[in-house]
Amino acid sequence: MERTQIEAVVARFDTAGRPARIAPVGNGWINDTFRVETEGAATPDYILQRINHRVFRDVERLQNNIERVTSHIRRKLAERGTEELDRRVLRLIPTREGKLFHFDGESYWRMTIFIDRSVTHETITPELAELTGRAFGDFQAMLSDIDEGALGETIPDFHNIEFRLEQFRDALESDAHGRAGEMRALSDELLARAGRMCRVERLHREGKLPKRVTHCDTKVNNLLFDEEGRPLCVIDLDTTMPGYVLSDFGDFIRTGANTGAEDDADLDRVDVNMDIFRSFSKGYIDSAASFLTPCERENLPFGAQLLTYMQAVRFLTDYLDGDTYYKILHPTHNRQRSWAQFRLLQRLEAREREMNDFIAGL
Repeated sequence: MERTQIEAVVARFDTAGRPARIAPVGNGWINDTFRVETEGAATPDYILQRINHRVFRDVERLQNNIERVTSHIRRKLAERGTEELDRRVLRLIPTREGKLFHFDGESYWRMTIFIDRSVTHETITPELAELTGRAFGDFQAMLSDIDEGALGETIPDFHNIEFRLEQFRDALESDAHGRAGEMRALSDELLARAGRMCRVERLHREGKLPKRVTHCDTKVNNLLFDEEGRPLCVIDLDTTMPGYVLSDFGDFIRTGANTGAEDDADLDRVDVNMDIFRSFSKGYIDSAASFLTPCERENLPFGAQLLTYMQAVRFLTDYLDGDTYYKILHPTHNRQRSWAQFRLLQRLEAREREMNDFIAGL
C-alpha cells in the first residue's frame, strides 16, 4: 500500500501532531500494522492497524469489545493510583467523526497510542513465565466484575470444543481430499478422548463453571514489558471475549511450557517444562486468587490438556479439509502439527497428577 494512501487513512483519526514517518511493524498473520511517528517530542506516536475482516467479520462488535475492556481497566488502574496510564493500557484513538474505526470502502482501520520504551519477548524463561502469569491473572481480575454478556464473541465458538469436534467429524465423514485413512490412528485417539474433553461445556451448562472475560491468546509476546523487565500492558485484544479462565491458563502452558515446537517433526523433543508450568501457575494464582472459584482453580491443569487437544483437532481438521485455514510451509505441515500437539497432550496427561498437586498446594 502506498504511503499517500496510508496518510489519507491517518488523517481520518483524531491525532495530535503531523505524521513524520510511517513504517510497517511486526510479523502478525492476521492484521497489517504500521507505526506512525509524529513530528516533535511533545506529541505521541501511534499504531495504525488494518483489521482483517475476513477473520473478524463484525468490526463494530470487535472495537466495542476493546473499548469496553480498555476503559474498564483504565478505571481500575486509576483507582489504584497507577501513573502513566497510557503505558499501562491500550487507548483507542477515535476518528474525527467519533467512531472507533474507519472504513475506507475496502478495509477497516483502527488506531491506538504507541506505548514507547516497551519491550516484547518471543522466548520464555521461568522468571518471565511468573511475570506473565501474574500479568494475565491481574488482567482477568480487573475484568472479573464485567458481565460476560456485555461483550460479544469476536470469533464465534472460538474455544468451544463441542463445535470444534463437530467440524472434525464432518471433515472425517466427507474426506474431501482422501486423507482420512492415513490419519485413522490419530483420529481414533482424539475421538476416544472427546467425551472427557467436553466436560468444560457440561460444567458450564450445570452452572458450575462460569464464563468470564478472557484474552484467548495468552502468549508472552502479547505482553509489553518496561526497560526494567516489569510487565506494562496486555496487548492484542482482538479475541478478548467471553470464555473460560482455564482456556487462558491452558493456552499459555500449551505454547510456553512446550519443550518442542508447535509443529515439531521430532516428537522426542516434545515434553512439558515443569519449571515454566510452576512459575506461570504461581504468578497467575497470586493475582487471580481473588475471583477464582474452586471449580475454576481445580480445572486449570485440565485447561492445558483441553487447549492442546483442541489445537490437535483443529490442525487435523484443516489437513482433512485440504489446508484451507492455517498457512502451511509444506504439504504435510498440518499433519505434522497434529502429531506434535497430540504428543504434547500425552505428556500433559502423564503429568496431570503432578500438576494438580502443585495447584492444590499453592
